[in-house]
Amino acid sequence: MSEAQIAHRRLVQSLYRRSLKTAQDWYIDSNLFRRKAVELRMQFEANKNIRQPRQIAQVIQDAERQLTELRHPDPYIYPTAPGGSKFERNLHPPTAEPIDAHH
Repeated sequence: MSEAQIAHRRLVQSLYRRSLKTAQDWYIDSNLFRRKAVELRMQFEANKNIRQPRQIAQVIQDAERQLTELRHPDPYIYPTAPGGSKFERNLHPPTAEPIDAHH
C-alpha cells in the first residue's frame, strides 16, 4: 500500500471516528445512538468504491462540512478527561522530597 493510500485511509478513519463522537453528543440513548451509528456506517460504505480523485475529494469535503455543521454546542466530555468535572481532582501527593531551589 502506498503512502498516499495509507494517508487517505487514516483520513477516512479519523472522519468516521469524529462522526461517531459527534453523533454520541447528540444521541444519549444507546438505542438511538446505535441506529445513527449504523446509518453513518452505511454512508461510509456507500462511498468506499469511489476511485475518481476529484469525486473522493468532494465527498470528503462534504463530510467535513457536514461534521462541522452538526457539531454539538456543548459536547460531552468524559469526567476524567481534560476539561471534565473530575480532571486532576484528588491527585495523589508527590512521593519524592521537594527540591529546595535555594541550596
